[in-house]
Amino acid sequence: MPLPAIPRRVKIGYAAAFARTTPRAIRHYHAIGLLAEPERGSDDRRRYGYDDMIRLLWIRKMADVGISLDDIRAGFEGATGIEHSLARLEESLASKAAAIEAQRAAVHRLREVGSPLGLLSPLVSGRLHELPPGALRPADLDTLLVTERVLGPLGAAVQADRFIVLATHPELRAEEDRLAEAEVALDDTVSPDDPRIEDLAAQRCAHETALAATIDSSGLDEVLDVLLDQEDEHADEEEGEARTSAMEAIGKMPYDFSPARVRYEERVIELLHSADQDGDTPRTC
Repeated sequence: MPLPAIPRRVKIGYAAAFARTTPRAIRHYHAIGLLAEPERGSDDRRRYGYDDMIRLLWIRKMADVGISLDDIRAGFEGATGIEHSLARLEESLASKAAAIEAQRAAVHRLREVGSPLGLLSPLVSGRLHELPPGALRPADLDTLLVTERVLGPLGAAVQADRFIVLATHPELRAEEDRLAEAEVALDDTVSPDDPRIEDLAAQRCAHETALAATIDSSGLDEVLDVLLDQEDEHADEEEGEARTSAMEAIGKMPYDFSPARVRYEERVIELLHSADQDGDTPRTC
């Protein structure tokens, strides 16, 4: 079988097609000194020979794996810094691979759990996966989302005990709903000095104490030791993210609280702190 006609030199369009690149890219390689410009022929067109094509193919191979054009040029020139560049590239690719794996794991959890709970950290979703469907309300998930952002996965996992108890103790859930409704009523029409604020804060503190007692009696807090052991395992999950302190994060999360509601929240904290001094602090808030 005869061979097809084999050209000794080819135009830029043929060179680009063979190397799976574009004429524009080849011209850029010329401009930065990565690929020597062939001399123009009598028709004022550049034509590329065997050595040009070999160089072009190596350029494309290295570019395809993520090596920068500057580093490719350094490699061709025999510069020793190329090894350092390749080490940085390998670290970058490993980091990207880890990020992709984390995304895959999150998607898997979301599919497995079948609710937004799967988007929270494994530490949190694992604490709540045995609850029946619908036991967690959207507002519960919202609270866990904010807590995980402010206090991290461990803080949200500890808070998960609260929602386990609320989901399994109807009388406590009913009291939670009653208090939440009363808190919403502390709008801009209510004075921060309204005596109802003090009474409601005392009721909330009593409710938190009851929740804490139920958590203790249920043995849920025994799992804390396991969570603490796991803390180191998950401590590096946000290694590459900018760190924000809990107080800074709280200060950036908006809440549409009236002055009366702000005063109420302050009183609840004060009452819980007072209970802490007595050695009986609820750990559910």
